[in-house]
Amino acid sequence: MNKIRIISLILIFNLTACGFKVVNQSDLINYRIDSINTTGERKIAYRIKSNLLKINKIGAREINLSMDVSKKKSIKERNIKNEITKYEISIEVKVVANSTDLKKFNQFTTSKSGNYNVDKKYSQTLNNEKKLIEQLTKTLIDEIKEELSIKINDL
Repeated sequence: MNKIRIISLILIFNLTACGFKVVNQSDLINYRIDSINTTGERKIAYRIKSNLLKINKIGAREINLSMDVSKKKSIKERNIKNEITKYEISIEVKVVANSTDLKKFNQFTTSKSGNYNVDKKYSQTLNNEKKLIEQLTKTLIDEIKEELSIKINDL
């Protein structure tokens, strides 16, 4: 009985003291965006730019961003009557990050795509497209933030 207690105590101690630590995502963001230049799709670029400018840490590395945003809309499905039933939208963002203090730059590309249905009313179809673009933009913003923190921490 004592051997089982000793073995269980050793196992518990080893499992709890493994050294694994959950990383706080806000600690990884150690950069400050000085300026953002955008080209391409204006509405999507504005949403991304306004969301990224909210990240400003004092005393962190300053970076300048240049983004090229492109949106592609294509037909996904048609029915037997050759009417369009689904569209596909893909958004691609090419980001170039220049570090002002280290004189280095990184570039990366992120893209997301999704589908939306054509409804009987044209206004509802437009709403479906708008909601899809908002969802894709939110996921792109998260990916850009994550990629920037990885790239900037590597410098």
